[in-house]
Amino acid sequence: MAVLKIKTYPAKVLKQVATPVKDICANTQKLLDDMIETMYDAAGIGLAAPQVGVSKRIIIVDTSAKDGTERDPLIVINPEIVYAEGDVLSTEGCLSLPEFTTTVERRALVFVRGLDREGNPVEVEASRLLCRALQHEIDHLNGILLLDKVNIDDGLPHAIGNKTQT
Repeated sequence: MAVLKIKTYPAKVLKQVATPVKDICANTQKLLDDMIETMYDAAGIGLAAPQVGVSKRIIIVDTSAKDGTERDPLIVINPEIVYAEGDVLSTEGCLSLPEFTTTVERRALVFVRGLDREGNPVEVEASRLLCRALQHEIDHLNGILLLDKVNIDDGLPHAIGNKTQT
C-alpha cells in the first residue's frame, strides 16, 4: 500500500465528473488499498478517487475514528443516492481544500447503492456523520466541491475567511 498525493483546488480532476468503474481488477484493488491508507494518513473520514487524481466513481468513508470505534472503511464503487430526506446544516472541511471550512446544507438521511470491492451490491442507509460524509464524497464524483456549496447570500469572502487548522 502507498500513501497517494491528495489533489487540492484548483486541480482540474476535482471539477470533472468521474467515470463509472466497469471492471474491478487488480489495479482497482490496489487503488482501493492506497486510498484507504491515504485517507487514514491524512486523518480524513472520506476520500473520493478524484481527490487522488483518478477520475473513477470510487469512494472510501470511515467515520469510526470520530465515534471511537475501530477502523471500518466503507468502500462504495459507482455509488448513487437513491433516496434522501430531510435537511440539516453542519460545518464541513475537505482534504482537497486544506484549512477551509464552511456550513453546508445536506440531506439528513440518505440511502446509497453501489458495489463493494468484490463487485457485490452494497446498500447503505445513513444519517448523521456517515450521511454527510457519503454525500460529500459523492459530490466529488460529480465534480462538486465545498466551494460550490457556499451560500452566496452569506458572502463568499466571509466563507473563505472561515479557515481553521486541520
